[in-house]
Amino acid sequence: MAASSTPSVTCDRLTFSWPDGTPLFDGLDLAVGPGRTGLIGLNGTGKSALLKLIAGELTPASGTVRVAGDIGYLPQNLALDTTRRVDQVLGVDRIRAALHAIEAGDPDEAHFAVVGEDWDIEERTRATLDQLGLDGVGLDRTVGEVSGGETVLLRLAALLLRRPGVLLLDEPTNNLDLRARQRLYAAVSAWQGVLVVVSHDRELLERVDHIADLRAGEVRWFGGTLSAYEEALAVEQDAAERMVRVAEADVRRQKRELVEAHGKLADRRRVARKAYDTKRVPRIVANSRRSMAQESAGKHRQLHEERLGRARERLAEAERAVREDDEIRVDLPYTEVPPRRRVLSLRSARVRYGAGATLEVLGPERIALVGRNGAGKSTLLSTVAGELAPVSGEVLAHVPLRYLPQRLDILDESLSVLDNVRRMAPGSSQQAIRAQLARFLFRKERPDQPVATLSGGERFRASLAALMLAEPAPQLLLLDEPTNNLDLAGVRRLTSALAAYRGALVVASHDVPFLRGLGITRWLLLDGELTESEPL
Repeated sequence: MAASSTPSVTCDRLTFSWPDGTPLFDGLDLAVGPGRTGLIGLNGTGKSALLKLIAGELTPASGTVRVAGDIGYLPQNLALDTTRRVDQVLGVDRIRAALHAIEAGDPDEAHFAVVGEDWDIEERTRATLDQLGLDGVGLDRTVGEVSGGETVLLRLAALLLRRPGVLLLDEPTNNLDLRARQRLYAAVSAWQGVLVVVSHDRELLERVDHIADLRAGEVRWFGGTLSAYEEALAVEQDAAERMVRVAEADVRRQKRELVEAHGKLADRRRVARKAYDTKRVPRIVANSRRSMAQESAGKHRQLHEERLGRARERLAEAERAVREDDEIRVDLPYTEVPPRRRVLSLRSARVRYGAGATLEVLGPERIALVGRNGAGKSTLLSTVAGELAPVSGEVLAHVPLRYLPQRLDILDESLSVLDNVRRMAPGSSQQAIRAQLARFLFRKERPDQPVATLSGGERFRASLAALMLAEPAPQLLLLDEPTNNLDLAGVRRLTSALAAYRGALVVASHDVPFLRGLGITRWLLLDGELTESEPL
């Protein structure tokens, strides 16, 4: 830990590989100063691993990590003991106990030593909880009594109470409802010190000062928010694509000139051979001319071959500057639902935990299901999918449907991507499935890869492919928080794929920009009962 009054993070020549030997970083350099930094990149580029290296939870093979200031780290997958009290999670339980003992008249000096200067700890704790919208959470309650989203906010509250100089957040808005997200946005906007946040949440990334783009083991910096980054990148990519076109034209020209050089050499050989055969010149002169012509033509050809080689190198360099963030492109005509056709009926349905719903879905509607954490959105979707029985009333699906839960557990881990899709589409040939999987970016040998070895983004694409290519073709898709743990490119790919889907869609999500991009036709709010809502 470096001694400095200004918080900072410095990674010098950082090298790290996964336990199976797969390299992740090879000589990574990074310097982060005060301010809010959004760390972005494709799934699998190592964003979460980099935060763990900075936090000391992973050890680099070589290189150094230097942090000036205390570190506060909020991991992506947060698991807390449900039996612990809230004040224990917040790290204030010992101080509270000492304060209460002093207030009860116990003069033991040990209590005063524990309290130190924190006589207002309970007031500060309550103020921090109130700031995050946790004003109803008592300090003596257990973690098991609060929702998953409140658990994330509790861990953030613990970090804010510590006031670390360096705060690392990994996908902090996952599983937070809209109100909780707004609270977190406010906390991030007010943060003083070093903040590094990994997120696909566009609204959160519009509140940062810098964007750090992690790609191919290197970090590139862009000043400003996500929108400023995207504008700068668009300009850069336009220029890169123009350079590719220029380089391609140069390669074609050099190829033509090389062919012409070969032709000239052949012509000179024919002339020399004819002069030799007809004995129009002495043999010694003919041989000399032929040698000179061959040497000259050979140099000419070599010159053009070198030019062609340099042109190809420039083309390769130009192509490397163009990002290949492919889009999912699918055409699914069999999923089409005629307008006004009845798709789903919920008749006075009441599901577990008391949520009730009456609903008719007609034709290719696109419905956003929103509501606070714990309102029962996942339970409602599970009931519609037939995984749970309604407590009362009826749930009737009038068309084939498929359901993608948050846990992404619809695939057999031991099977390949191809075999998983074949399970759901037994009537399709292997060749036809491979052709469709290529559109989901599983090309060449990738469909034969076991699901257990896939990254998070690949697993999501494989799950989506299995659902959308299933037989019979699904005319109703149910998606539960599908953007959780997807990078920005993954969210864009999902939006593109769903744009090609022609059936009805019900999506539970707190990701408002994503929902807006789907062309939602109806917004439904679940808060005890299911009701129509204004667009968000």
